[in-house]
Amino acid sequence: MRIKHLLVPAFCALSVAFAPPVLAQDSAAEDPVVARVGGEDVLQSEVLALAQSLPPQQQQQIALIFPQLIEQVIDLKLVGKAGRAAGLAEDEEVRKRVMESEDRIISQTYIVREIEAQVTEEKLKAEYEKFVNENPASKEVRARHILVEEEEQAKTLIAELDGGADFAALAGEHSTGPSGAQGGDLGFFGEGQMVPEFSEAAFAMEAGEHSKEPVKTQFGWHIIKVEESRLAEQPSFEQMQEDLRAELSRGVYQDMIAKLREGAEIEIVTPEAADPAEGDEAPASEGTSQ
Repeated sequence: MRIKHLLVPAFCALSVAFAPPVLAQDSAAEDPVVARVGGEDVLQSEVLALAQSLPPQQQQQIALIFPQLIEQVIDLKLVGKAGRAAGLAEDEEVRKRVMESEDRIISQTYIVREIEAQVTEEKLKAEYEKFVNENPASKEVRARHILVEEEEQAKTLIAELDGGADFAALAGEHSTGPSGAQGGDLGFFGEGQMVPEFSEAAFAMEAGEHSKEPVKTQFGWHIIKVEESRLAEQPSFEQMQEDLRAELSRGVYQDMIAKLREGAEIEIVTPEAADPAEGDEAPASEGTSQ
């Protein structure tokens, strides 16, 4: 008869729903007993480990399916006991697969611990400072434009601007571009974010100026007004932290593998040549009678 399981509160399960796979817990408080099978404790970490094999959508609902997962772990425990009673712990195939799993787990754990030891907060901050120094803040401008099809129309509008006409009003009335409804406002952009002719003209102007000559691009004729300029904000350490961690981790892994390969006896044995394809005839050897 199945022993009544000891369910943890749903909110406890939900609190760890998005945690990474649990290899070990620091204390019983962090890894409570959720059931017992024949006097053997079933820990919350065992249930969560099973949950990692589920599709992401089901992992999102772990609080709802946690009782069913406990039942599955109980079933696995019972089947495992039955298998051991049948002597499968000494079975050659079982021992081979256990060794393969052990090698894989040891390898993964070794890699993780090497990375954790070497990818420190100090190294992450040093990499961030290096990035900031090598990638200084770049200039951005906020500009408006009026896009028309004919050069003469553009020149006429420039004359109106020279006479004091409101740029945004003219853009709303004449621009064929989608920004016309916003008075031609393109917001802030950096060099290279617009087509070359447009970008070159905009970044050559001072804030408050409009172009004195129409600017030709593949889209038509532009009149540009630069509203203001600024230095673009550089990403913060918090924004870059995970990317920096991934980059440093790759470096640690590559260095580790390179060192392990140094002096190691490695032999790659290529498979024997495949048999000739069906229908192909092997060439006759010398001296063979026809």
